[in-house]
Amino acid sequence: MHTYTKKELMALITGKLRRNFGRDVDEATSLHMFKACALVLRDIMSERQMQTQDRTTRSHARQVHYLSLEFLMGRSLMKNAYNLGVLEPLKEAIEGLGFSAPELFESEPDAGLGNGGLGRLAACYLDSMTTLDIPATGYSICYELGIFKQKIVDGQQVELPDNWLGLGDAWLIPKMDEVEEVRFGGRVEDVWDEHGHHSIRHTGYDSVLAVPKDMEIAGYGTEHGNVLRLWDSKSPQPVDMSLFSRGEYLKAVERQALAESISKILYPEDNHYEGKSLRLKQQYFFVSATIQSIVRKHRAEYGTLRNFHLKHVIQINDTHPTLVIPELMRILLDEEGYGWDEAWNIVTHTVAYTNHTVLAEALERWPQQLVIDLLPRIWQIIVEISNRYQAELTTYFHGDMSKVERMAIIWGGDVRMANLCICACFAVNGVSALHSDILKREVFHDAYLRTPGKFKNVTNGIDHRRWLSECNPQLDALIKECCGGDRYLLDPDALSGLEKYKDDSAVLERLDAIKQANKKAFASYVARESGIILNTDAVFDVQVKRLHEYKRQLLNVLHIIYEYQHLKEDPNFMIVPKVYLFGAKAAPGYYVAKRIIHLINSLAATINADPICKDKLQVVFLENYRVSLAEKLMPASELSEQISTAGKEASGTGNMKFMMNGAVTIGTLDGANVEMHQVLGDENIFLFGLKAHEVSELKAKGYHSYEYYMHNNDLRAVVDALAQGFQDGVSYNDLAKRLLFGDGCPADEYLLLADFDSYRNAQKKAADTYLDRKKWNQMSLMNVARSGIFAADRSIRDYARDIWDVPVRDLGKL
Repeated sequence: MHTYTKKELMALITGKLRRNFGRDVDEATSLHMFKACALVLRDIMSERQMQTQDRTTRSHARQVHYLSLEFLMGRSLMKNAYNLGVLEPLKEAIEGLGFSAPELFESEPDAGLGNGGLGRLAACYLDSMTTLDIPATGYSICYELGIFKQKIVDGQQVELPDNWLGLGDAWLIPKMDEVEEVRFGGRVEDVWDEHGHHSIRHTGYDSVLAVPKDMEIAGYGTEHGNVLRLWDSKSPQPVDMSLFSRGEYLKAVERQALAESISKILYPEDNHYEGKSLRLKQQYFFVSATIQSIVRKHRAEYGTLRNFHLKHVIQINDTHPTLVIPELMRILLDEEGYGWDEAWNIVTHTVAYTNHTVLAEALERWPQQLVIDLLPRIWQIIVEISNRYQAELTTYFHGDMSKVERMAIIWGGDVRMANLCICACFAVNGVSALHSDILKREVFHDAYLRTPGKFKNVTNGIDHRRWLSECNPQLDALIKECCGGDRYLLDPDALSGLEKYKDDSAVLERLDAIKQANKKAFASYVARESGIILNTDAVFDVQVKRLHEYKRQLLNVLHIIYEYQHLKEDPNFMIVPKVYLFGAKAAPGYYVAKRIIHLINSLAATINADPICKDKLQVVFLENYRVSLAEKLMPASELSEQISTAGKEASGTGNMKFMMNGAVTIGTLDGANVEMHQVLGDENIFLFGLKAHEVSELKAKGYHSYEYYMHNNDLRAVVDALAQGFQDGVSYNDLAKRLLFGDGCPADEYLLLADFDSYRNAQKKAADTYLDRKKWNQMSLMNVARSGIFAADRSIRDYARDIWDVPVRDLGKL
C-alpha cells in the first residue's frame, strides 16, 4: 500500500488546481482547494475500486448489493483521508499550500441523503463492507436536495432546501455509458406468436433515464474499494423544441421537469395523491435502474441469468426497495423468457429483507390503483405472486382467513410491501435482539411459525473508526495507549482491554479530563455558531434523534418542567447543574412533532432567562442537527437519553455512539438498549420504565393516563404548566389534552405519564452518581470498554456469515 507524503500530495493538489480549474495556488479559492483535494482522493479510491472490480471478476466472487432509499453519508473529505491513511499528510499539504485544513474540512456540506438512523446505518455498513473486503455496492437516489436544513424561527422549525451538490459533486463520477431506462404508465398487452410463444408488449409509457453517479468508498487499512451508486433522473427528451419555438416555454420543459422531480428531493410529503405518486416513482425508479444494471453486467460476464442467485445477494434496507422483487421477476420472465417457477426460484434465493420498524404505520402500503396506473406490468406480477401466496396460505392455515388476511400481499385495496418481502425474501432480519423477537412473536408471528428458519437477527452497529477514533482523537489516543496501539480499529473487541484500568486513578482522571476538554470544545463551537454560552461545569444531558412521539422527547421535557418548578420553590433543589441539549428534525408534515420542537424552545427561552436557573439549569435546542454536528457533540456528551417506549424502537444507533464515547445511558429496555444492558450490567446504566411485555399488558387491560395525572401532584403540576404555556404566551394545551384524552389516537399513546415517576427516579440516581467522580468515570470507562460489540464490523460479519454467505477479511493475516 503506497504511503503518500506531504510533498506528493501538494504536487497532486497543485496539478488538479491547474488542470481542472485553471488556477495556480495563489489564485485558488477555498472552493477550488476543497474540490482539488477531493479529486486527488477520488483518483486514489477509483484506482483501488477498479483493481477490486478486476479481482472480483477474475474470482467470480459473490457480490452484495445494498439497496437503501437513504444514505446519510455526512462529510467525506476527512473521512476518506482517514481511511486512506493520508489524513495527516493531507493536513500538512493543505497548510503548506497556504490554506487552513480545519476550515477546509468544515466547509464541506453534509451529504444528507437520508432522514436519520436508517441512512446513517447504511453509510456505516458501506464503510465496514469495504474495510472487510466484501465486494459490495450501495444503491440509492442522487437527491439534488437532501434532508432539509432546519432553521428555528420564533421557536418553530422552518425547512430550507439543502443543496449539497455545490461542493459534494466533487465526489461523484457520472457513468454516462451505463444509463438505464425506467418506464412508467402505459398499457401492457399479451402477445402470442405463430409458434405459441407468449411475450409482453408495453406501449404508451413515459420513459425516465437513470444516470449513475458513483461515489467511491474507501475502506480502512485495505486496498479494497467499493461504490455507492446514486441514480439521477433525466428526461430522454430534454426540451420540446416545437413548443419552445411557439413561445410555450414552460410547457416545452414540462416533461424534463417531471422526470427530474424524481431525484429532486428526499421523501416528498405523501399525505396527498401527488406525493404518494412521486414517492412510489422514486422507489421503482431506483430499484428498476439498479436491477437492470446488475443484470446487464451479470449477463455480460456469464451469458445467462440461471446462476444469478449464486453470484449476487440483494439486501433491501426496509421496505422502500421492495419493488426489486417484481422488477427482477419482470426481467426474468419478459426479457429472458424464463418460466415462472425458474424465475421465482432465482428471486427467492437472491433477495433478503431487513425490517427496521414495529410501527404499523411505517410498514408501507400502496393503494393498488396507484400501482396499476404507474406500474401496470409490475402490478400484474404482484397479483400473480399474491394469488399464489394466498392459495398457499389458505391451504396451510386450513382456510382460517383471519390469518390469511394478516399475511396477504394484496388486501382491502392495498399492496402491502412488508408482506411481499416476507413472501419472497430468503431471509428476514430484525436489527436488535428485542426487535427480532417482537417480529417473530407479534408483527410477523404467523409467517414465523410457517417459516421459522427464514427469520434472523443482526443487531445494528456503527462505524467506530468515524464515531470514536476520528471524532474523539484524545480518547482514541488513550485507548491506543491502554489497548495495544491501533489494533482496536480493525478489532473493536480490543476495547475490552480498557477494563483492567477501571480502578486506575490516573487513567480515570485522564478520562475525566478528556471529557471536560471535549465539553469545552463543543461549548466554543456552540458559542461561535449561535452565541449561546453553555455551562461546562454542568452535566451535558443529551437527546438527539429524529423527533417522533415514540422517542419521547416530550417525557424529557416534562421532567425538565418538574425540575424547573422545584428549583423555583427551592434554589438548592438542583444538586448537580444540568445542561439539557436537544437536537432533532421533525418531518415537515408531522404537526405534533413540530409542536414539541416549539415547546422545547419555549421552555428553553423561559428557563434560560430566569436568574434563578443561572449556572443550575439550562436548555438548548441545537439547530439543524446533522452528522457533522453529531461528530462534535458525541465526544462531549455525558448522559445519553434513550427513553423510547419499550417495544417501539427497533434498535437505535445513537445509543451506541454515545456509549462508545463514554456517555452513560439513561434509558428503557428498548431496542439495542437491551443488549447494552446485557454487556454493561445494572451498575453501568440507568434503567427505568415499563418493559416491552409490561407495556403490552398495561394496554391490554386498559391504560388510563388521566389516573396518573390525578394521583400524582408533581405530574399534575407539570401537565398543567404545559397546558398554560411559558413566557412567550404560547399555550400547549393541545399537547396536554393529547396526553390526557387523546386526539384521534389513544390518550398518551406512548405511556409518558406511566413512566414519569420511574424516569424521575433514574434522573435523581444519575445526578447523585455524577457527584461521585470516581464512580462516574468508572461507568464511563466501562461503557467504552464494552462497546466493541456494537461496531458495524461485527454487524457486517454477522450478515456475511448468516445471510449473505460471503467471505470476509481475515484479521489473523494482519
